[in-house]
Amino acid sequence: MADLLADPAELAASLGVQPTEPKLVWALTAASRRFRGAVRHPVSLVPGDNVTLDGNGRESVLLPAAPVLAITSVQLDGTALTAGVDFDWSADGFLRRLGGLWPDRLRCIRVAYDHGWAVIPEDIQEVVIDQARAMYRIDPGVQTKTVGGQSVTFGVQAAIGVTAQWTAAVERYRLNRGDRP
Repeated sequence: MADLLADPAELAASLGVQPTEPKLVWALTAASRRFRGAVRHPVSLVPGDNVTLDGNGRESVLLPAAPVLAITSVQLDGTALTAGVDFDWSADGFLRRLGGLWPDRLRCIRVAYDHGWAVIPEDIQEVVIDQARAMYRIDPGVQTKTVGGQSVTFGVQAAIGVTAQWTAAVERYRLNRGDRP
């Protein structure tokens, strides 16, 4: 269960079920996937990731995941660059060219780096648990249902799929904000 963004035991305690209950695991897995998709990066620790980036003719390019913990290597058109001399980087995912600009060419920058959180931030855990709890308890799109009179009510959270806290956490951790469709 390493791909989960929250502890199944915490969700299980709030629902009064076992942490290994299949529907609970499904809901927590789905909520974790949904959060990762919304923020556009894995969130969890990924050591030794390798990416190929397009140059943009500017001083900085943005790595596709954060927080950046370490950069092991940067190559420009197959030539190794030196940290502190040819490039610098930030935890926020910026890779800056020192003494020049990145070329305006596709697939010319190759980076090996470590990124993500070994311990998931508490606000992410909280919204993932909230989302998983809602997914566990609510039939998709239905808040309440009455069998005798055949009444169905669609709840705001079920219809929209997220809470205000979820939206705030996604905005806080989302990458590549400038390229939204």
